[in-house]
Amino acid sequence: MKYRADPPECLRIVPLDSLTAIYHRPSGQTHVVAEPVPEILEALMQREADVATLLQRLGLADDPEDVLTARLEELVATGLVARA
Repeated sequence: MKYRADPPECLRIVPLDSLTAIYHRPSGQTHVVAEPVPEILEALMQREADVATLLQRLGLADDPEDVLTARLEELVATGLVARA
């Protein structure tokens, strides 16, 4: 399964110390998130990806896929990421 994020013009991303505020223009919702969510979104804005490819883009190739899959599914539920 592949995942994708909206293009950069759909998101307003503002770092707030250890957290990040993300305003999602299409939904009008603001999300306050922690790492690695901003990094995941940035990687998915480049091009849609499956979990294994995304782990490589994030430099986490040795991390378990199920952890990233769970985080991606949380982001799907919030509307910040979609299944491609």
